[in-house]
Amino acid sequence: MSDKLALVTGVGPGTGASIARRFAAGGYRVAMLARDAQRLRETETEIPGSKAFPVDVTDTGGFGRTLDRIEAELGVPDVVIHNAVGAAFGTFLEIDPADLQRNFETNVMALLHLARRAAPAMLKRGTGAIIVTGNTSALRGKPKFAGFAPTKAAQRILAESIARELGPQGVHVAYVVIDAVIESERSRKRQPEKPDEFFIRPDDIAEEVWHVAHQARSSWSFNVEVRPFGEAW
Repeated sequence: MSDKLALVTGVGPGTGASIARRFAAGGYRVAMLARDAQRLRETETEIPGSKAFPVDVTDTGGFGRTLDRIEAELGVPDVVIHNAVGAAFGTFLEIDPADLQRNFETNVMALLHLARRAAPAMLKRGTGAIIVTGNTSALRGKPKFAGFAPTKAAQRILAESIARELGPQGVHVAYVVIDAVIESERSRKRQPEKPDEFFIRPDDIAEEVWHVAHQARSSWSFNVEVRPFGEAW
């Protein structure tokens, strides 16, 4: 295990856990953040070099204290992956406006707080990466996505603004659009008729996040899209 540290938000049983496993396998210590303390502790026992930090990223005070604790116990992160996501579905007439506000806190404001905390140390070192996992809603607004798409679009634009600021100073910022249904027990039950190739696998998403976080400086990406080979786009 090296001295490098990866911080991953939204470590649930799918993409977040896969990202944590991939970075641990690559020699990183991993600070894992999520709301579900019990599940996070279970994940900690499964991933060598990982440490659980239960927190709701929409709780600004608690989130800040958790970041303080991570820095005190593990140091400042070399890589930050913002994978936490808030979602609500329905037309603009159907959604609860409070849900949109809450999703904005998760998807956008938490990214802002993370970047503001991580960037100074990365700039001092002249290296580092901030990777955000997004989805197709960041690029288009469909009727039933009124409580979700606006926040993901804002997230992507915020990430781009950060990238244009930090990139020339040696810190890589990228946005990974996941244009697919992510494979999980829940998504399988919802669409049992779909073949295996319809779903994108969390481990494959994690592999791409790892790749983007370690791109050579001469060929950095910002907008990255991943989808199954059969996905219409």
